[in-house]
Amino acid sequence: MSSHEAVTDAAPQDTSGKRRWIALAIVMTAAFMDLVDATIVNIAIPSIERDLGASLGTIQWITAGYALAFAAGLITGGRLGDIYGRKRLFLLGTAGFTLASALCGFAVSSEMLVASRLLQGAAAAMMVPQVLSIIHVTFPAHERGKVFGMFGAIIGLGAVSGPLLGALLTQWNIAGLEWRPIFLINLPVGIAGLLLGRKFITESKAPKALRLDMVGVLLVTGALLMLIYPLTRGRELDWPLWGHLMMAGSVLVFGALVAYEKYKTKKDGSPLVELSLFRVKSFAAGIAVQLTFGVVLGIFFLVWTMYMQIGIGWTALRAGLTGVPFSIAVSVAAGLSVQKLVPRFGRKVLQAGALTMIAGVLLYLFEAGRYGTGIESWQMIPPLVVMGLGMGLIVAPLTDAVLSEVPQEHAGSASGLINTTGQMGNALGLGLVSVVFFGSIDDERLAKAPAEVGPAFTNAFQNSLGWAAGVLAVIFLVMFALPAKPKQHLEGGGEADPDADADAMVVEKEPALTR
Repeated sequence: MSSHEAVTDAAPQDTSGKRRWIALAIVMTAAFMDLVDATIVNIAIPSIERDLGASLGTIQWITAGYALAFAAGLITGGRLGDIYGRKRLFLLGTAGFTLASALCGFAVSSEMLVASRLLQGAAAAMMVPQVLSIIHVTFPAHERGKVFGMFGAIIGLGAVSGPLLGALLTQWNIAGLEWRPIFLINLPVGIAGLLLGRKFITESKAPKALRLDMVGVLLVTGALLMLIYPLTRGRELDWPLWGHLMMAGSVLVFGALVAYEKYKTKKDGSPLVELSLFRVKSFAAGIAVQLTFGVVLGIFFLVWTMYMQIGIGWTALRAGLTGVPFSIAVSVAAGLSVQKLVPRFGRKVLQAGALTMIAGVLLYLFEAGRYGTGIESWQMIPPLVVMGLGMGLIVAPLTDAVLSEVPQEHAGSASGLINTTGQMGNALGLGLVSVVFFGSIDDERLAKAPAEVGPAFTNAFQNSLGWAAGVLAVIFLVMFALPAKPKQHLEGGGEADPDADADAMVVEKEPALTR
């Protein structure tokens, strides 16, 4: 992920044939599979809890484990693709993801499911970073704007499809398998991706020999584990001393990572993390926004699911359908923000998104308090739509805003850091659920009085929304450090000279979710 790597190895091959469009369909399907898998599990949590007898702490790990393994491996996965070949790593990641999905689907205990989810996240970290790199070397610059637009539509479709697909598969109880088809559905898709990918994806590597910074990999992985693990297990274990020591120690390990990456930069110019990027004010601010926004999303989606299904007692299908207006609002606002609003209003669009999300969260908090467990799906639509519109105004233009003042030679590394930070925030948010949600619930009392489960979960949901609103207010303030109007980059635009690709050997900006 250093400044010495190149994304484009040569001019895109076979740009006039159908081969590249088949390759595009393959990698986009893989990206869709990952996006769906990150959200499909939440809706099936009550079914998993009943079937495997999972504790609340284990339930957190089923979601947080995937996010943590994914976050820890993203930078490494991107670098491995540059070294050993993006096609090779894509196929290896797809194979691992498919195998892990099978293990999840056939898990006989909650511990096996958690371990399989960790493996699934690690495999996704090898697969996902290659997607946009493969697109980059497959399509000429003048076509990439259209291609990345299609990729944005896939992201929106994944957001809509995950919860709804999870609800349908759980509700249908296919062959009496209950929640298991949400994982097993990945098997035919993964196998098809492997067979077609071997035939149609063109191999590519960085043109210069690179080495993997193993010490950096160990340090960043260790620091993340030391921070997230005690947050997730702390409440269940009554906050032991070792948990507090681990969290304090994670700060020291992050410090050691910074010191080592400085040394690595001076030694051979190939650090895992390009620290010079943090001297760019807009980038540093964007990383802070990405991290805290990931925390909000990690908290909200898990507690929202448990509130609807365990607290109110809704079926998985009803909960999934209730979330559809939210996903549609995200997709609509995301498209408008990039195409119409950001070019005219710049940073104000993102800040309006933060304020809009706060308004939606506060409206939801009010309704949950007013209606309690008697709330109806239609009553949730207004706050969900408002929140979705706000989220769409943030997620789509954030990467451009963050990268706009980053030197082109560092754009690939910067994009990888943005994605890793977002995933780290998501994992951190899932860990904090034990504090902001489960911390408000008295397990022993509920065991004696099951009738109080609904009110207890409603109160815990309101507490979580209060935290989310506070974090969003911080995000709004940090956004003032972003550039007023992001610079427009040639990459991804539709006005590029198609002949320029043959000579362009520079690292160019890639959208979010890349290395």
